[in-house]
Amino acid sequence: MASYTIQYINDLLQGELIGNTEQLIEGPEELQNAEIKHITFIGSTKYIKYWEDSKACAAVVNANLKIEPDDNRALIKVPNADLAMAKILELFNPPAPEFESDIHPTAVVHETASIGEGCKIGANCYVGKDVILGKGVILYPNVCVFDESTIGDHTIAWSGTVVRERCLIGSHCIFHTNVSIGADGFGYRPSDDGRGLVKIPQIGNVIIGHYVEIGANSCVDRAKFSSTIVGDGCKIDNLVQVAHNSVMGRSCIMAGHSGLAGSVTLGDGVIIGGSASIKDHTTIHSGATVGAGSGVMNDVPAGQTVLGYPAQEARDMLKQWVAVRRLAKK
Repeated sequence: MASYTIQYINDLLQGELIGNTEQLIEGPEELQNAEIKHITFIGSTKYIKYWEDSKACAAVVNANLKIEPDDNRALIKVPNADLAMAKILELFNPPAPEFESDIHPTAVVHETASIGEGCKIGANCYVGKDVILGKGVILYPNVCVFDESTIGDHTIAWSGTVVRERCLIGSHCIFHTNVSIGADGFGYRPSDDGRGLVKIPQIGNVIIGHYVEIGANSCVDRAKFSSTIVGDGCKIDNLVQVAHNSVMGRSCIMAGHSGLAGSVTLGDGVIIGGSASIKDHTTIHSGATVGAGSGVMNDVPAGQTVLGYPAQEARDMLKQWVAVRRLAKK
């Protein structure tokens, strides 16, 4: 097991070391659960009270917090404890599962597929006709990539991921378990005789940019025509739905259980809170934030924060909630 001195970690973080500890650090841990071998972090005043009783030998803390070291317990002050802790987590990150062979004997790879240098293809994977895998692509067991799809360099697809036909995936993406890329969009219309539903063919594809990460059991549906697009750097949580013909700009965030209906457009840097839902053909402009559980029915201006159901500008919605509470007390 790897272990590091407090001086080594401070050099990594380029922080201000206050106090000292001779204890070798074997990993990070929460304040309340930490043992003497752990380093913890404090990013808010509400957690300072736990430092005195914590067994951790060291803590990474926001520079603006008033907190003191202890005997054989040190502090590393940094501008942002959360970002600093990310570096420490990377330091202690265990290695990924290993492949005994580059292409497992049970994998099915079509003879027309192009497999880049350094690719790893696990057990029971399927790589279809005219698929292109860039350099260093990793497909863990039971991943399917269907015909004419392209996956860029160093993208990782964990087990159960399915990339349907003709989809274009960028480089350095991560798809967690059971991600669905390119399933049919949800399109139906009542039949002429009123006795059933007519399925609308979905003949488009999905285009995903570079450095996109998509959480487990999330779905990005193919377009009815043209493309459903997820821009560079977007981060999508578990159990998220991105419907047909939606377009996400760069570096958007969608938290768990949120969803975009068909033909939604997100600008750059949009944040969608957990369980929020966005009506079809709606535009949320760059830098806007949608609060958790909100239902967006209309376009949202750039930089605005909206809350509630139906969603409204945050300050207006908060005033309404206060007024309702006052009425309830009467």
